[in-house]
Amino acid sequence: MKHILQNLKTGTTEIADVPVPSSKPYHLLIKSSRTLVSAGTERMLVEFGKSGLINKARQQPDKVKMVLDKIKTDGLFPTIEAVFNKLDQPLPLGYCNVGQVEEVGPGVVGFKKGDRVVSNGKHAEVIRVPMNLCAKVPDGVTDEEASFAVLAAIALQSIRLVNPTLGETVVVTGLGLVGLLTVMLLQAHGCRVLGMDFDQERLDLAKQLGADVINLSSTKDPISTAQIFSRNRGVDAVIISASTKSNEPIQQAAKMCRQRGRIVLVGVCGLELLRSDFYEKELSFQVSCSYGPGRYDPNYEEKGNDYPVGFVRWTEQRNFEAVLDMMADGRIDVKPLISHRFDISKAQEAYQLIISKEPSLGILLEYPGIEITPESQSVQLDPQSKGSLPLTQSNEINPSISFIGAGNYATAVLIPAFKAANASLQTIVSSEGVSGVHAGRKFGFKKTTTDADTVFNDETSQTIVVTTQHDTHADFVLKSLKAGKNIFVEKPLCITKDQLFAIEKEYNNLALESRPVIMVGFNRRFSPQIKKIKQLLKGVSGQKSLIMTVNAGKIPANHWTQNKEIGGGRIIGEACHFIDLLRFLADSPIVKWQKLTMSAATKDTVSLQLSFSNGSIGTIHYFANGSNAFPKERLEIFAAGGILQLDNFRKLSGYGWAGFKKMNLWRQDKGQKACVKEFIDAIKNNEKNLIPFDEILEVARISIEVEECIH
Repeated sequence: MKHILQNLKTGTTEIADVPVPSSKPYHLLIKSSRTLVSAGTERMLVEFGKSGLINKARQQPDKVKMVLDKIKTDGLFPTIEAVFNKLDQPLPLGYCNVGQVEEVGPGVVGFKKGDRVVSNGKHAEVIRVPMNLCAKVPDGVTDEEASFAVLAAIALQSIRLVNPTLGETVVVTGLGLVGLLTVMLLQAHGCRVLGMDFDQERLDLAKQLGADVINLSSTKDPISTAQIFSRNRGVDAVIISASTKSNEPIQQAAKMCRQRGRIVLVGVCGLELLRSDFYEKELSFQVSCSYGPGRYDPNYEEKGNDYPVGFVRWTEQRNFEAVLDMMADGRIDVKPLISHRFDISKAQEAYQLIISKEPSLGILLEYPGIEITPESQSVQLDPQSKGSLPLTQSNEINPSISFIGAGNYATAVLIPAFKAANASLQTIVSSEGVSGVHAGRKFGFKKTTTDADTVFNDETSQTIVVTTQHDTHADFVLKSLKAGKNIFVEKPLCITKDQLFAIEKEYNNLALESRPVIMVGFNRRFSPQIKKIKQLLKGVSGQKSLIMTVNAGKIPANHWTQNKEIGGGRIIGEACHFIDLLRFLADSPIVKWQKLTMSAATKDTVSLQLSFSNGSIGTIHYFANGSNAFPKERLEIFAAGGILQLDNFRKLSGYGWAGFKKMNLWRQDKGQKACVKEFIDAIKNNEKNLIPFDEILEVARISIEVEECIH
């Protein structure tokens, strides 16, 4: 299917061939009919992509600081690679979609196949959207009209924040699509409206809609004009829907307002506020968040949990419904806002238009419709795939690999590592299709699909690599074992004891000679400095004390990794790395553990004490309450009168250690490439698991127990 993608690194806008998305709980699969180009937002993204690195940096000073901090802790080259990998990720454009429901996911209520709906879906022939970001289109509203509903909901939310009463005077600064829709809705609300812009055609349109207008490029003073418009009382409210770096809109708004007036920002502008303006008038200022309550709340959007109407009357979905109702009864008419129509196949012309000087307003993309079939969930890539290397120099057959998951870690670290190890890259699976197409083309996979089950039935794929969200790992591991395929699962192995028991049972039920190689991505034990430490510890017969300090950093409470059902929590999801590392260095089973936490509010800040059967002890300080300017990982080992200290996998020092002083690296190396290379070699040579299966189970079990104890 056709899907519009923007490359923020090169500035290229592309109509890509992408697989149809897979179904998902609480989501709808929608076949698009019309989408509306949000000229302001999408122009900004296109222009950002076309700008050079220096201009990109100037536009995102907060990101620059993050990059500088990362350079200090991780080094220059890993940071540069991370930045360019992030910029190289394709960005799907669009968020104003109308179409017909083709499939309802598990848990969906209120929708059925065949319903005509609006959503914040992308510019693509088929989209997958959370049900709470969709609303049914009334019979009296055309698809073209309905495509404006999402932008109108943005305008409506800003008006709800202003909370105008009948007859109040409101200024709208910036008369793009959102600004003009704001004018319409304010007029329907019974307000007197003054529109301000530099574009005379848009001013004329606002005037036709019933607003008074002022051209900001004229010599007329907007503040005095607003004063006259308000009968010298000052306007009741100002809604800023302009996009500019200037502070002038916010400063003008403050001067226009009456005592205790209200200012709401919908667009983007400079925010250097003059305290005197706000202090003397006791003005209120608020930034409007998109379509309304529920936006960016994963419980509302991804899990389908609606807010009780008695407590939250207007959610983003109910705002969609409200503007559609007004379209249906004629209170707002968006047809005059349509300036251009393009078939999806000519979408690049639409984007040339929005960055040109040619006048435009509402640009619609039209979709002829495609047939959704099982075959449409896959796309064949270049058969001369640069990543597909059938033979090594020694004429050995390379293991064929399929990936499930094409996220940032997969594309930045794991796929390049497998490619460097001369694996033959077969199929890459992604849920929505876009990331799979990008990774597939970049690294040379033969095919990309949104149907994960196909790789388990594919005889050309000997090995499955799983890099998806943690709650899916166990299912994919079990399917791989049942299909007799080698499995490399990025940590964790699983997130519950039931899953762990099922994996252990399935593996042990297999005959010894038919057991595939199973690997969890505990890469740190394969890093060159850890290997050196392991070698140095061979001469130590006594017990060891190991201390691992992890400056894990704070992650928002609503991030998926913090969700026990999806991510399993941070101990299972990340601290398992360090449990495995200490288990490896102690070279002895863990017989006892104990944890210390500060409070329930800081459950991802934990000290974990481990006791090993050989008498060694280990401590893992996994802290999320520090500064990200400090290195992330430090390992200290006390043994036989000497100390080994490893700082962030770059600097290894020995203190009082006979025959060893230091081993420093030019760049950080956490062992990812070596881990993958040894995994590939084990498959080639028909060897056993790199990490004994009992150790994999042991680390998974303890990680789960610690997380359960914290919760």
